[in-house]
Amino acid sequence: MANVVAQVVSAALFARALLVERAPLRPRWPVMRQQLRLGKDLLLRSLAFQLCFVPAAAVAARTSAAAAAAHQVVLQLWFFLALVLDSLAIAAQSLVGAALGAGDARGARRVARQVTRYGLYFGIVLGAVFAVAQPVLPHAFTTDAAVLAQIPYAWWIFAAIQPVAGVVFALDGVLLGAGDAAFLRTATAVAALGGFLPLIGAALLFGWGLLGIWSGMAVFMLVRLAFVALRARGDRWAVTGAVRG
Repeated sequence: MANVVAQVVSAALFARALLVERAPLRPRWPVMRQQLRLGKDLLLRSLAFQLCFVPAAAVAARTSAAAAAAHQVVLQLWFFLALVLDSLAIAAQSLVGAALGAGDARGARRVARQVTRYGLYFGIVLGAVFAVAQPVLPHAFTTDAAVLAQIPYAWWIFAAIQPVAGVVFALDGVLLGAGDAAFLRTATAVAALGGFLPLIGAALLFGWGLLGIWSGMAVFMLVRLAFVALRARGDRWAVTGAVRG
């Protein structure tokens, strides 16, 4: 219900903004086709994420009820920090898009370097905070001793990969601002199929439990880091004054 209410309120505010600004409501088909092409790549990228998270939940549930609960606790904290770190990605997306739209490739690369540093520093701080909070914070979610005993298997990996996540999410924003969604789609799919899923399967086969699942998450993020860092070092993403097909 909370999600439905939030969506309805957002839609109402968006409709109000269109009316207040007297924006033309006639469809602009060329722009809509460009957005649909971009949306297709983002949809496939989102499916690659779900291809990881759904099997991870299944393996955690097959391990034990306590492991499933512990996985859920850490995963929700992961999603929370992902949205926090994504604040940098959203800013980078807007700034890079504006720079490239104005023909300023040098400015776009400067933003990319700056936001990458911020993402790294932010990730280090968050990782350190949650490492220090490990003895206390899980008790805010549960008093079950079996669940609390399972949480550290995921927690330390979750905290350790926050600096990696900070850089990855920041560069995701940079490349999305450059309209490089097709590259991000491919990178995410390769990281999911070649990194996360094999370790998820091994965790199920060999009984590695949460340690195997979250090792898969770490590999998933490291593969994505390699892809986006190499892409950002080059010039192919910095296309000025153009919308990618």
